[in-house]
Amino acid sequence: MNMELQVSAPEDTILAKLRWAKLSGGSEKQFTDALRVYEVQYGGLDLEYLAYWVKKLGIELLWEQLTDEAEIVKP
Repeated sequence: MNMELQVSAPEDTILAKLRWAKLSGGSEKQFTDALRVYEVQYGGLDLEYLAYWVKKLGIELLWEQLTDEAEIVKP
């Protein structure tokens, strides 16, 4: 039995969570989810892609907060 599974890139998960946090008026859960993905995936993230979409989505303040609070997980 074959099964197809679609998984979003960590960058897109971070962006979606930050956008949802903004749209919900500051959901701590969404922000914390984005923060944890960022921390765990940091070494492999496309930071240019993130910077472009952060600006396009208008989530600069949340992005700044995320990068300030992040504690990078080292393997």
